Amino acid sequence: MKKSLGAKTMLYPTPVLVVCTYDNEGKPNAMTAAWGGVCCSLPPCVAVSLREATYTHGNLMARKAFTINIPSEQYVKEADYFGMESGRKEDKFAKTGLTPVKSNMVDAPYIREFPVNLECKVIQVVELGLHTQFIGEVLDAKIDDTIQEKNQPIIEQIKPLLFAPDSMNYYGIGKQVAKAYAIGKEIGNK
Repeated sequence: MKKSLGAKTMLYPTPVLVVCTYDNEGKPNAMTAAWGGVCCSLPPCVAVSLREATYTHGNLMARKAFTINIPSEQYVKEADYFGMESGRKEDKFAKTGLTPVKSNMVDAPYIREFPVNLECKVIQVVELGLHTQFIGEVLDAKIDDTIQEKNQPIIEQIKPLLFAPDSMNYYGIGKQVAKAYAIGKEIGNK
């Protein structure tokens, strides 16, 4: 028996993404967002949805560029802080001690200490109600040398954060369950 909960955004888990932009004065800003993910393979694109009231929303509209930064578990405190304070009032990089690095490809900074960084140019903006979705074409993906093998990320070493919106908790990843595009062959071969 299943119980109806009504219309809810129960997509589990959601990624913890830190969106970085520059403001009008060129000050770097970071904001944690969970409403985002991959939206196209070719060209490679990601989407992030933000409320208009956020400082980052205005920066994105003005600069048309952002980075997506994937924090590891060791940076859960900093990632949470980035989502709690506004860049209008706080220099979040000064408070956290993390390092903004000027992107090579877009007019936005990325976070040196976070293991994965995607440099994106805004190619489409979609108004959806409470949120605006920014679709960004990924112009470059950066990953720490220590957590990749043959240019492929090792997710167990990245240790990305996951977010459960209803319980408002962060989680880490579990162990590998199966190999994609392989385990299903067991059914297809019956």
